[in-house]
Amino acid sequence: MPEINITFARPGDEALIIDFIAQLAVYEKLSHEAKATPEDLTKALFGPRPYAECLIGHLDGVPAGFALFFHNFSTFIGKPGIYLEDLFVIPSLRGYGIGKALLMHLAAIAKERGCGRLEWSVLDWNTPAQDFYKKLGAVPMDEWTIYRMTEEVIERAVR
Repeated sequence: MPEINITFARPGDEALIIDFIAQLAVYEKLSHEAKATPEDLTKALFGPRPYAECLIGHLDGVPAGFALFFHNFSTFIGKPGIYLEDLFVIPSLRGYGIGKALLMHLAAIAKERGCGRLEWSVLDWNTPAQDFYKKLGAVPMDEWTIYRMTEEVIERAVR
């Protein structure tokens, strides 16, 4: 039986995480948007004010996937939450339970930290991911639409 191990990313893991992000971007047909550098991740994950955290899933000691997340806050329930930005497992290593292990580890972190929610977004066409999440008990929030201001729009807005 393969052994799955989940660890927090550490300084020095930036290139690995960038590789996972690049593979995820290819899968999601968004390679043109994947612009993060190892230096960006060093600052965001391990800088003086970390903005996100990252879990790395290993299969028999081999890095197999990641879950990058950050905290948010719900005014309605008065509790922090966790937003899962990305969950990815290398395609050839799918089916061993790594994605589930990453998500369950993140759920345990949410519980330990007193979070009221664990949320994420899924592309409309990504039915394999949607089916995976539903199988774990997650429910889609169909009545909500995500809005985004890109860096360029923010720049224009503050002028």
